[in-house]
Amino acid sequence: MYKSNVNLNLYKTFYDVAKLGSISKAAAVSYTSQPAISKSIKNLEEQLNTKLFYRKAQGVELTQQGEELLYYVEKSYSNLLTAERKMIETENLERGKLSIGMPSNIGTYYLFEKVIQFHVKYPNIEITIVTGGTSYLLDLLDSHKIDFIIDTAPIKTKNEDLIIKKLDNVRYCFAVKKDVRFIDYKKIKSLKDLKKVPLVLPIPGTSNRNMLDELLQKEHVEVENVLNIHTSEMILEFVKSELGIGYLIYEVIKDYVKNGEMEILDIKEKLPTVDIDICYNKNFLTTAPIKFIEDYIGHKIEV
Repeated sequence: MYKSNVNLNLYKTFYDVAKLGSISKAAAVSYTSQPAISKSIKNLEEQLNTKLFYRKAQGVELTQQGEELLYYVEKSYSNLLTAERKMIETENLERGKLSIGMPSNIGTYYLFEKVIQFHVKYPNIEITIVTGGTSYLLDLLDSHKIDFIIDTAPIKTKNEDLIIKKLDNVRYCFAVKKDVRFIDYKKIKSLKDLKKVPLVLPIPGTSNRNMLDELLQKEHVEVENVLNIHTSEMILEFVKSELGIGYLIYEVIKDYVKNGEMEILDIKEKLPTVDIDICYNKNFLTTAPIKFIEDYIGHKIEV
């Protein structure tokens, strides 16, 4: 029978060197001497009978075998951190962490108030919100650096351990600052009326822009005056500054509509809607994220 006495310290040293790309940096963060770090790496290489690093003038670089080992070590390290969180997070949430991944346009309207309410009730919980594209957030979720993702559908992943559920459905609209001076927007009744109008749109290639472009192509409309903006917050600011008509999720601007600052264009064509999904691995959820998901988002975690 194969037996092995795993020296976790060696793997921790390997992990530090691999992530930092430097023996000297790994020595500094671990308060260990450089010779001791080098000796640990040498011992691990001898134990595994393989070379893990190429030594270079400005640091170290992983070999192919080193990259393979890092994949498993990183997974194991993340699992240990999750286990530690499960041990220290009490039911009354006197301590713990909550890490959420989402694009900025979702966070603005969907999670902002919920996070504030959660923080007020559980002030000792450390909250981290990470924004970015779906693939980036999925990588963080796979490595347990965030607890769950809230994003527009579809969230595409090959990880069969991830659960993806619909939370909501939202609609897009064209919005304009009330009484804006650059155009008589009340006469705009169709997508064709937008052809020469200044527009503030999401950048090409994003899912929301793709849906709009498909609709414009279907209606044989080619817009000519477009500002391409990355975030909903910036699109909103451009609209408020009278630089164009913005394409936004209605929930992002509904308060501005209610207080009379902005108006929604009455377009005859049906504009796209999109589902808001949550994505998580239930095996790695700890007390704080479960509490937030169930009590503040209203989604019951599957047992």
